[in-house]
Amino acid sequence: MGAWAKSKGTPYFLMGPGLLWLTIFFVLPMLFMLSVSLYQGSLDTTFEMTWHFENFKTAITDFDTQFVRSFIYAGAATLLCLVIAYPLSYAIAFKAGRWRQVMLLCVIAPFFTTYLIRTYAWQTILSNDGTVVNVFQTLGILGDDGTLLKTPTAVIAGLTYNFLPFMVLPIYASLEQMDTRLIEAGRDLYSNARTAFFKITLPISMPGVIAGTLLTFIPAVGDYVNATFLGSPNQAMIGNVIQSQYLVTKDYPIAAAISFIMMALIVLMIAIYIKFAGEESLMGDEAEVVTAK
Repeated sequence: MGAWAKSKGTPYFLMGPGLLWLTIFFVLPMLFMLSVSLYQGSLDTTFEMTWHFENFKTAITDFDTQFVRSFIYAGAATLLCLVIAYPLSYAIAFKAGRWRQVMLLCVIAPFFTTYLIRTYAWQTILSNDGTVVNVFQTLGILGDDGTLLKTPTAVIAGLTYNFLPFMVLPIYASLEQMDTRLIEAGRDLYSNARTAFFKITLPISMPGVIAGTLLTFIPAVGDYVNATFLGSPNQAMIGNVIQSQYLVTKDYPIAAAISFIMMALIVLMIAIYIKFAGEESLMGDEAEVVTAK
């Protein structure tokens, strides 16, 4: 048993199931989608592999607005989630006391209702005769004929609400595992709580911030439900375009090309994000934080 555990092939054996899963359900579908994006034809005349790279050019030139809009909406929603989630996670981890479990339950409670129903409920919340619009009109934020539905604000609000738990839980997990004695030592070293927070708490929680950002941003970019229910064609995201190309227009090569381009852009942005975040933030090395000056 000991010799087997020390074998050089053991790590590869242990990674085998995971690699097999990724190959079957990620790599192969990606390769199939790439091949479909090079087809040409129609559903009536059948599609043929012609290595038609023009599909990628068409996808970019015809739907560049939706690409940009999707990344802007997803970025705004991710930033809002971070601004809301970090103080909330901090309060749950360090200030909630016996109410910690109740507050965590409140965070995950929306998952007890389907995503579609939660988004549809926001139509009522943001409706023109709803409380939110009436309050905003009273405060002068909206005019008497102002509206929130079918606006970018509504779509971003829906994205923020739906993906907020994906930001809260990773940050909470990072903060909850932190040794509070580090904070006490930091206050002794740096004299005030603010400096201790930026030199100790924030760096240690960065793995949670990075994980939450990725878990929020990636699905938000490809989302189409919020734009459908809370927006209008003027707020259509790239997910709406892909859905339309697959189910309405039935132009599968263009739909596949759009999907492949979007995934490639996301992977590129993630690589750049992690590069700038740094290995220390990604690993959350407490030892380095403690010795930071």
